[in-house]
Amino acid sequence: MTANASGAAEIRGALVRLRRATGLPVAFGGLVEPGRPRVRISELTGTATLALSALAVTSGNGLGGKAVALARPCAVTDYSLSRQISHEYDAAVAAEGLRSVLAVPVVVRRRVRGVLYGALRTAQPLGDRTLGAAVAVARDVEQALVVREEARDLLAAARQEPADGEAAGGAAWEQVREAHAALRALAPRIADPALRAELLNACGLLSAAGAPARAPVAAEGVTLAPRELDVLTCVAAGATNATAAARLGLSPETVKSYLRSAMRKLGAHTRGEAVATARRAGVLP
Repeated sequence: MTANASGAAEIRGALVRLRRATGLPVAFGGLVEPGRPRVRISELTGTATLALSALAVTSGNGLGGKAVALARPCAVTDYSLSRQISHEYDAAVAAEGLRSVLAVPVVVRRRVRGVLYGALRTAQPLGDRTLGAAVAVARDVEQALVVREEARDLLAAARQEPADGEAAGGAAWEQVREAHAALRALAPRIADPALRAELLNACGLLSAAGAPARAPVAAEGVTLAPRELDVLTCVAAGATNATAAARLGLSPETVKSYLRSAMRKLGAHTRGEAVATARRAGVLP
């Protein structure tokens, strides 16, 4: 799935949540086009026409363009009569019969990446509660896009081979191990099953690549549960139980339980021994 396609999927799901959270009957939105200061309306829900479909909203123009330019939510009580916005898109808005409209930007790393709209077909104020609910939905989209981009960056870094034939214990491989730990921590937060599977497959390849050739492995054939592996990966990166719990969204007691189970399966008596055994077995890079 391409970045644009996955981003559009996030917008599509967000519009459904926006309607549910705000009670607004119409929602639409889209992403900022790469290299261009405009949003392309690509997703519609609750609309009666296609008047807004594929509409290109330039930064600064109309309600959505104002939200993009200011990087903050904007709303009008009666779109066609509002003096707070310009009116380049009045025809499309009128064709859909929209009056009260809000627009919330999706901002990632201080850059507007898209806009979510909600609307009524009657002219009435959209209160703070409605606007707040729409903003909360936009924040969810922002977090999803951040996680997705971090995951892709880490995956690209993890796929790089250690430079100049360095051994697995060298500095370059330590960076790969750090990327592996970050990937394992990110994977459970990825909603897209295809991307999540891709990350976990890459983790498996890294683990296999890190195992020393011909090394005697006492724990060969050991299979760790996903969460046991997540915890052990954090421990291998030097995390305490509390830190591992924060990274993985678990309680410290649950982390201890998973770690004890992993150590038992690996026949290890200490955390360090568990990590070393797991690496020799090819379970960790």
